[in-house]
Amino acid sequence: MALSIYNTLSKTKEIFKPLKDKQVRIYVCGMTVYDYCHIGHARVMVAFDVVTRWFCHLGYEVTYVRNITDIDDKIINRANQNSEPFTALTARMIEAMHEDEAKLSVLPPDQEPRATDYIQGMQQMINTLVTKDYAYAPGNGDVYYRVGKFKDYGKLSRKKVEDLRSGARVEVDEAKQDPVDFVLWKGAKEGEPSWLSPWGKGRPGWHIECSVMSTCCLGETFDIHGGGPDLIFPHHENEIAQSEATTGKTYAKTWMHAGAVRVDGEKMSKSLGNFFTIRDVLAKYPAEVVRYLLVASHYRSPINYSEDNLKEAYAALERFYIALKDLPIAKVVDDKNNYIARFTLAMNDDFNTPEACSILFDMAREINRLKPTDLTAAASLGAQLKQLGGLLGVLQLNPEDFLQANTHNTEVDTAKVESLIQARLQARNDKNWAESDRIRDQLKEMGVIIEDSKNGTTWRMEI
Repeated sequence: MALSIYNTLSKTKEIFKPLKDKQVRIYVCGMTVYDYCHIGHARVMVAFDVVTRWFCHLGYEVTYVRNITDIDDKIINRANQNSEPFTALTARMIEAMHEDEAKLSVLPPDQEPRATDYIQGMQQMINTLVTKDYAYAPGNGDVYYRVGKFKDYGKLSRKKVEDLRSGARVEVDEAKQDPVDFVLWKGAKEGEPSWLSPWGKGRPGWHIECSVMSTCCLGETFDIHGGGPDLIFPHHENEIAQSEATTGKTYAKTWMHAGAVRVDGEKMSKSLGNFFTIRDVLAKYPAEVVRYLLVASHYRSPINYSEDNLKEAYAALERFYIALKDLPIAKVVDDKNNYIARFTLAMNDDFNTPEACSILFDMAREINRLKPTDLTAAASLGAQLKQLGGLLGVLQLNPEDFLQANTHNTEVDTAKVESLIQARLQARNDKNWAESDRIRDQLKEMGVIIEDSKNGTTWRMEI
């Protein structure tokens, strides 16, 4: 089965055909770096990490670009609040973002352009739009895009210009000719960072940044443009209008959007007190548990972030790692049960990770069935399970390291656990069953589950 992808532009699944043979160029809107990344950002990071991993697995030469917005109203305001240069704020937040994504096993993009490095290109695109009468400068230092002139405006979001116009309003300090027009260049206010331009000192509007960074890095037309669901309108709609009016060419062939993250069934919001940064979450839960929660749902589906769902994600990984535990190192010998074929079929169906995960569960069950009678076959299947799990960015830890880690990221006194297990073993050898049971209960109070087998006693942490 050929790879098919749901295209937000056409609202249908389409067979993926690259613009250039076996090459795929992907642009994803990245973070505005005024604060730490939140769990919604993690959703987008992980979703497109899985997408790029799968393209590479299929043999494509991938160029993955994810930008950084490092100049913006929010950045300026936060820097002023902190009494620091905006460049110091953005440098600190970019470093934190890289730390967060590394913990989540998100591979770095091939290119990570920053808006402030592309100011000249933005001015050139704006100037082209002015020359083509798609933009105008009212003389106050601003430049606006003329939405009514672009006949395809609304083709991504399915919004009509007339409807937008009836609900739009113009701020007092704006000089728009039409309330639906949007800003391409903002005239500088006192004390703000600014760059010289043909229209006076100022800085770019948000939408123009991605049009320029994407086309500079990937060309005037590229394969896939992605981002979060909140970007469909107005950001991505405006990107199309700017880029296609400038070049006269299709901007992006396929549009992909990850689903939103909800917290206990509600929209994540600072005002509701249910806003979580990646750092907040990773302080409480192992990174692989968080990543599994994000990949176990289809990338287009909303995810409900909750304590119960995190526990389910841990329980799922626990089942995998218990299956992988105590297996000797082996190579994948064959695919007689068609696990690889089924996994490929699922992933080629618009990156259907829930179905892919269900296949991994089938493999884990088969490993557990084989272990007592055919350890060689179980080990080979275990290698295959790790291989496929790696395409989702999971199951790459040593099983004991995962199973013996505290689910809430607090320190586990491994030496004490091992000492108690040895004391219990001695009590069992002495047939002191009361002492053996007492030690088991003590371990259980510490959150430690012990399992006896003919190969000895192993332990893991309780969920």
